Amino acid sequence: MNVKALYEQDFHSWIQHHITLLKESKFSDLDIDNLIEELEGMGKRDKRELVSRFIILMAHLLKWQYQTEMRSNSWRFSIIEQRKKIEYLLKNEPSLKSYIAEAIAKAYPDAIDLAAEETELPLSLFPTTCPYTEQQLLTKFFPAV
Repeated sequence: MNVKALYEQDFHSWIQHHITLLKESKFSDLDIDNLIEELEGMGKRDKRELVSRFIILMAHLLKWQYQTEMRSNSWRFSIIEQRKKIEYLLKNEPSLKSYIAEAIAKAYPDAIDLAAEETELPLSLFPTTCPYTEQQLLTKFFPAV
């Protein structure tokens, strides 16, 4: 079986084949290059998900703070949902806790872009750096006016 071709043609079968190879200790038959690439991608995926969750969370917190007349249960539920998903991610991938500050810093520029777009408020209205602490982002905090 040409495992490199299988990787390109049927990724799921490639994974199943590699699980079998690993269980049978047939290490010399592994498609090492693609296996390394996939493992590296898995680590990056979790970091990307954390950043994505923070983008949505911070955008909704900014909307909550800067467009008070439009506050809704939908925004509140989105804030709660993103916090729960971040909590779940950190619980299942505890090593990501060391990445929180970096994830917040990466997410904030996109969060203000999203908040400005959704509220139609000027981008200049929003702080250039995240106004919320890590603790505020991860707890039941809702910003005041």
